[in-house]
Amino acid sequence: MYNCLFLVAFIEGTNLKSPQNVEVYIVDDSCILKWSGSDEFVSNVTFSVDYQIPEIDDWIKLPGCQYVTSTQCDFSSLQLNVYDEVKLRVRAEKGNDTSPWYEVDSFIPFQKAQIGPPEVHLEAEDRAVILNISPPGTQDSVMWAMDSSSFTYSLVIWKNSSSGEKRTETVYPRDKIYKLSPETTYCLKVRARLRVQRKVGLYSPVSCINTTVENKLPPPENIQIDSNNWNYIIKWDYKYENMTFQAQWLYGYLKKFPGKHEDKWKQLPDCENVKTTQCVFPRSTFSRGIYFVRVQASNGNNTSLWSEEKRFDTEIQTIILPPLINLKSVNGSLRVYIGAPKESENKSVDQPYRLTYEINFWENTSDTQSKILQKKTDFTFLNLKPLTVYCVKARALILEEKWNKSSDFSDTVCEKTKPGNTSRTLLIAGICIALLILAAVVYVVRVLWRCINYVFFPSSKPPSAVDEYFSEHLLKNLLLSTSAEQIERCFVIENTNTVSAAEETNHAGEDYKKYGSQTSQDSGNYSNEDENSGSGLSEEVLLQGAV
Repeated sequence: MYNCLFLVAFIEGTNLKSPQNVEVYIVDDSCILKWSGSDEFVSNVTFSVDYQIPEIDDWIKLPGCQYVTSTQCDFSSLQLNVYDEVKLRVRAEKGNDTSPWYEVDSFIPFQKAQIGPPEVHLEAEDRAVILNISPPGTQDSVMWAMDSSSFTYSLVIWKNSSSGEKRTETVYPRDKIYKLSPETTYCLKVRARLRVQRKVGLYSPVSCINTTVENKLPPPENIQIDSNNWNYIIKWDYKYENMTFQAQWLYGYLKKFPGKHEDKWKQLPDCENVKTTQCVFPRSTFSRGIYFVRVQASNGNNTSLWSEEKRFDTEIQTIILPPLINLKSVNGSLRVYIGAPKESENKSVDQPYRLTYEINFWENTSDTQSKILQKKTDFTFLNLKPLTVYCVKARALILEEKWNKSSDFSDTVCEKTKPGNTSRTLLIAGICIALLILAAVVYVVRVLWRCINYVFFPSSKPPSAVDEYFSEHLLKNLLLSTSAEQIERCFVIENTNTVSAAEETNHAGEDYKKYGSQTSQDSGNYSNEDENSGSGLSEEVLLQGAV
């Protein structure tokens, strides 16, 4: 029946149908387009594929994928930008008949690509297996050219005789799998991963290897690294005594690159031919970063294998010393200065991370403490009580995503606040008012004192003007005139100049003298010379009265 249908379709020239189930498969740099034919009963059908890229609007024939008889096409040789969008289309052809195009959804090769299996090489020790992993793809890989050093690898290992006990570890391209048994067959497989792109690769083929006979001297175990203020201390365990040890270090970034790095290991200072199970080396040996450290034991001609490589992160080993606190009282507030500890003043400290400070603050008479976090090393507590003692202590913190670390608290420092602006203003105003009151009191006292002296203790000495006028000679004449004539004479003295002019006219030998003066209004008699006479003296005024 099927043969009849095929014959009828062939005679009638039935149109071809488009390919179905079209998929793009990309593993590393291998790019394959697969599909299935829709007409199972039509023979001699070929297929052709076109592609389109953003720079060109027209469809271009895909090299190596024209008139193919199979249901797949390899376009790995096409040099495309793996980060550009690509479109593909495929159709069936037979003679002059062609099916409609089937267009594949546009895709970006890098996003579509699957990470292939890495290449794995193994070396055996007595209790370890050494891994050498090559990244997925070829050496000239275009797909992973920007990410070859970003691969991380996970491994699954198990004893060949055991089917259930498998161990999974994350490893470097050049790494060791420790804690194995001597003379035992182990099998393993490895796959790669790109964490940022969230891509997980395919496992490598299973590889197996036998560990060697146990070495005479075991390697040192339990490597630990501690630190004090300015040194690192590396310690290890060893079951034999009277041994000699040496320690080496390696830059951590070298582990990301495949291949051997034996010539890159360096001797730790002060850690060569040591007789104890520890050695001390300066912190200045390492700058900020990740390193690996290993130890080897020897006894004469016998030497152990290297110990397990200990990963060493200088940030985690960092010791933060407590800061120094200085306080300064300013206008009712307290200014805080945070400085480096004394131990670091004369030493260079590599501190690329940023410190945060936890400050505890309280009144000296109170047990209640306020806690704040501050990134600045100079800040101020405002609006404090004047003339009050406040205390401060602080510690330094490293707040990172990976880990947190803190110093001990600093010594407690206390300071008394000064009067605030309001208090100072009130104080100044009070002083000014007090001074004004004092000045007013002094003035009143002086006035009262003068009044009391004037009333109760008058002065016996006449004013100076009167004293000059009543000289001794004048007093005699006045006394004689008074006794002879029994006449009371009164004088009103205008000024001393007038008195002097009167004295000059006293040479006529008269019984009484003429004195220039202005007649008192009480007497009712006065006389003046003519204003135009030019004389500085007024006419004589005699005031007589009965005795």
